[in-house]
Amino acid sequence: MSTQTEQFRAARDTLIEHQQDYAAAREAFQWPRFETFNFALDWFDHLATSESKDDEALVIIEIDGTETRRTFAQLKERSDQMANWLISLGVQRGDRVMLMLGNQVELWESMLACIKGGFVMNPATAMLGTADLQDRTERAEVSWVIVNPEDAEKFQDVTGDFTVIQCGDQAPTQDAHPTIQFNDSFQAPVEFEPTVETRADELLFLYFTSGTTSKAKLVQHTHTSYPVGHLTTMYWIGLTPQDVHLNVAAPGWAKHAWSNFFAPWIAGATIFIYNYTRFDAASLMDTMAREGVTSFCAPPTVWRMLAQADLSRLKTPPVKLVAAGEPLNPEMIATVERAWGTTIRDGFGQTESSLQIANTPGQPVKPGSMGRPLPGMDVHLIDPITGEETNHGEICLGLDPRPVGLTPGYYQADDKNEEVFRDGYYHTGDIAERDDDGYITYVGRDDDVFKASDYRLSPFELESAVIEHEAVAEVAVVPSPDPIRLAVPKAYVALAAGFEPTADTAESIMKHCREALAPYKRIRRIEFYELPKTVSGKIRRVDLRKRENEIHAADGGATSVSCEFADTDFPSLKG
Repeated sequence: MSTQTEQFRAARDTLIEHQQDYAAAREAFQWPRFETFNFALDWFDHLATSESKDDEALVIIEIDGTETRRTFAQLKERSDQMANWLISLGVQRGDRVMLMLGNQVELWESMLACIKGGFVMNPATAMLGTADLQDRTERAEVSWVIVNPEDAEKFQDVTGDFTVIQCGDQAPTQDAHPTIQFNDSFQAPVEFEPTVETRADELLFLYFTSGTTSKAKLVQHTHTSYPVGHLTTMYWIGLTPQDVHLNVAAPGWAKHAWSNFFAPWIAGATIFIYNYTRFDAASLMDTMAREGVTSFCAPPTVWRMLAQADLSRLKTPPVKLVAAGEPLNPEMIATVERAWGTTIRDGFGQTESSLQIANTPGQPVKPGSMGRPLPGMDVHLIDPITGEETNHGEICLGLDPRPVGLTPGYYQADDKNEEVFRDGYYHTGDIAERDDDGYITYVGRDDDVFKASDYRLSPFELESAVIEHEAVAEVAVVPSPDPIRLAVPKAYVALAAGFEPTADTAESIMKHCREALAPYKRIRRIEFYELPKTVSGKIRRVDLRKRENEIHAADGGATSVSCEFADTDFPSLKG
């Protein structure tokens, strides 16, 4: 066992040992700080040659029941083979490789091979179109693309000097770029010998952010910032080598790497994938039961769809439940707890970092709170105006010492890096408040928090109230210009199935909000509207704010667009 392996294992074991004792974990944990480290060679291959070698590392179940199962030893051999093959093609250390794959075994093989070879990964969602791919291949300086046949065609009209590696048996589906068949990799040698050590600060990932408030940024991560940094994510979930972990996240986004790659394999657990074309709660729960899923992570959208189903169908629910992506409202947490007897634990992180704040195993969960700072994370709330520490301010990470699980910065964006790394902190751009017990509650993006009648309002708090109404499937709250109050809260609502965008529906939602919110927080306008989203599925509130300024800047607050209603329209809501 190498020195790096020993140090990494010691840090991991410290967190597992203190999994139920938050204070002890915070006190005992120290980031392992390496000069050289390669997650695939120093850690994954260790698991693959130890007592864990025959344990299942990856299980993929298709909707038709087809199974793909790989042990740690099998994935080691296959990733060795693929690393050798990529090098034989001419892929060089530092080359940018776009991975545009689904939840298929080739994705995990490719990621391990890229880590071993020192190739820089640029994960991409298959939802991207030609224009996005043109932008991303240029900005990430992509030289190689690994892709399925149905998506390879998208690169026909993408200019650039790159080679396409196409999965499957199908003949090349585009001729604009040199194309190589992925299956040729099975002819390569199966034993990989690295020729150089991997520096800890070498670039490993280039991730595009979701772009909810501006153009997507290009986030850098090294061979330690994610591979070592996700020790915190493992601790939050509560993973151990005995777990079977299911994370509902699409490839191409950072959350997929978080808990469909690093966190489970840091623990030595099994990654479980269930592939479906259309969400089916009953089928998902039946499959979870058959495979013995013990740990489950899903975004709020999936939790809402599950809650609409019969949760009692799953007789042996996972004992570890977590949510991330956007804050989960307290009512949803209570619904799942009543059905499964386990509390969903929320957490907070960004593409720029591993998990920073979370409700950790064995600790009391306060409804609506994200929890407390994780081991190794020095979290401060900084007043955006005064720069002073406060209990209501921007979430910032102290940089002395710098947490390992933090990006070294944005690629080719000096101005942005100066903005977020200043005054001894990394500035997240997210606002939160902290109570006397140290629990932190999310308020919203600094760009999204707004004033109405001189009160500072959190869109998340208002959205949590609106979405509890049965007619609401999704909601986004933004400020709407008002001649008296400066701005009033307006809810853009996507309706649940069976409900119509009528005045009666709007009145019912507003009545519900009156009971759930203080008078100064009341929703004053509602519009039934198709919510604009990023390719990752996050709501672009910046577009809605722009729209509000366009339609209400000079109309005196009148409801002047289709399917918009104001509280003043209803006699029952006056006063």
